[in-house]
Amino acid sequence: MLKQELKELLGQLTDIPGISGQEMLVVKELRDRFEQVSDHVEVDGFGNIFALKRGLPGGPTLMIAAHSDEIGAMVKSIEKSGYIRLEKVGGTLDPLLLGRKVRVNGHLGVVGVKAGHLQSPEERTRVVSSNNLYIDVGASSEQEVRDMGIRIGDPIVYVSELESMSNPDRVVGKAVDDRIGCAVLLKLFERLADVTLEGDLYAVITVQEEVGLKGARVATYKLNPDYAIALDTIPSGDTPDIDTNKELPIRIGHGPVFPLLAGGGARGNIMHPGFKNFLIDMAEEAEIPYQLATFSGGTTDISAIHLERAGILSGAVTMARRYSHSPVEVLDMNDAVNTLLLLEAISRQMGKLRTIKFI
Repeated sequence: MLKQELKELLGQLTDIPGISGQEMLVVKELRDRFEQVSDHVEVDGFGNIFALKRGLPGGPTLMIAAHSDEIGAMVKSIEKSGYIRLEKVGGTLDPLLLGRKVRVNGHLGVVGVKAGHLQSPEERTRVVSSNNLYIDVGASSEQEVRDMGIRIGDPIVYVSELESMSNPDRVVGKAVDDRIGCAVLLKLFERLADVTLEGDLYAVITVQEEVGLKGARVATYKLNPDYAIALDTIPSGDTPDIDTNKELPIRIGHGPVFPLLAGGGARGNIMHPGFKNFLIDMAEEAEIPYQLATFSGGTTDISAIHLERAGILSGAVTMARRYSHSPVEVLDMNDAVNTLLLLEAISRQMGKLRTIKFI
């Protein structure tokens, strides 16, 4: 039942467009839902959602953050012939754009592709740069496009409905990164509705993660929590084009992933060893499978969170998904359920956070 509820909620959330900086529709939906299960909800001027479940006075404050934005593009220009040029937003990949269905400010369109009959042998194997791509929304002139309400800067998102695969635990679609984190947080608050916590719990939905972890920085500065967990997805290394053990020993369906090293250099994060041990202990106590990993190719909101104010004691809990930053991200719903159960166990025993030490 829980797995199905999460799947249905994920489908509803991924269907809502929300590229970085234009997450308004997603934020509105999540705000309305959190208001039904929280003691207080507010949205700051940046677009971050703060949902509070009050606990006993004098207890620790825990912030769990997931991001609402997805990768995509913006309208860059409109040609006199009615075709639209695009500007990528976030980690949108050039090879995955050609021939795709998209929505431009709500209007169906396609990223145009030169007929194969007219392509040279070289063109058939070449990746077309996004600078040379165009979108056809069925208009014959610039004015027709403007009459549709499309303007420079309007959002462009993939059309890719969340669907179940032949294995019903596996789902595929766009924006799984990180609407699954948002869904898990909402379900967490539903499950804790009648529970008295040892401290205050904040579910924070951040914006603009895909373009530099910006919302997390603003949100963390505002809250200044005692502890924080970044809740996100992480690439999986279990496909034929990856040397799993050598490159990325992460597999879908094997439980939440604790990235002990994420990103690189000054923009990355090395998880606090005490927080690492805390997550391991909580997972083993709750008999939840987990994976430990290092991943220098990307990071989560933790890289912004842990450096705010005087430094926030933080950890990251992620869910593996295949085909990252594509319209066909694949997730195993068992990982989402186990992540939810882990966060619930942590929330119910928030006092244990105070045992985390560096030495």
